[in-house]
Amino acid sequence: MERLLDLSGQTFIVTGAARGIGLAISTYFHSLGARVCGWDLDDAGMQGNPVFADYQIADVSNEASVATAFAASMAAMGDVDGIVANAGINGPTKPLWDYSLDEWQQVIDIDLTGVFLSVQPVLRHLLAKGKGRIIVMSSVAGKEGNPGAVPYGAAKAGLVGYVKGLAREVLPSEITVNCIAPVITETDLLTGMSADYISDKKSRIPMGRFCTPQEVATMAAWIASPQCSFTTGQIFDVTGGRATW
Repeated sequence: MERLLDLSGQTFIVTGAARGIGLAISTYFHSLGARVCGWDLDDAGMQGNPVFADYQIADVSNEASVATAFAASMAAMGDVDGIVANAGINGPTKPLWDYSLDEWQQVIDIDLTGVFLSVQPVLRHLLAKGKGRIIVMSSVAGKEGNPGAVPYGAAKAGLVGYVKGLAREVLPSEITVNCIAPVITETDLLTGMSADYISDKKSRIPMGRFCTPQEVATMAAWIASPQCSFTTGQIFDVTGGRATW
């Protein structure tokens, strides 16, 4: 019987792959037959992990680092069929008026500019092929805003516009560009958030819990699969009923 989801013969780069959502996506893609190249600043979750056919130390906010990682990935993998641009940080959870410019800039550099930089070399490769998948990790904060994390929400809102614009730029082609917008997910990023912030965000979710990395990974796998062939420029919510548009 044919598997409902099958990524056999496809190769994906996953950024922020060493832990959390990125590791869950990499693991699930591997289980569905894909070859996965992980990118992260820390190789602790990638080194020796059979999920990864290759991995590279990459700073997505640094153009030279991304260029080096992409060249090494292509040399190791021979081809790439898509990217899951997942790497990101939450930033401090505090009012915007208490943010320094450096704190603001770090969130924007990684969460927004980091997607632009990491996707760009993959995009050029896919344009030559005329097909592929670009999947970007946004957040419900980019659609509704999260008090206490305004820079994060601003960056994630930027990704919504990025995905919708890029999806149309690459048409007509078989390159799809889509976005996933989860609520807070049960990862180690929670350790950087205050108890009050966590409690407030959970109270906004009608299902009464945060989502799991596997739930995000399953959504990503469907978007990456051949079955998602006629949908582009869209935002896929994983929000337990929170999202209203």
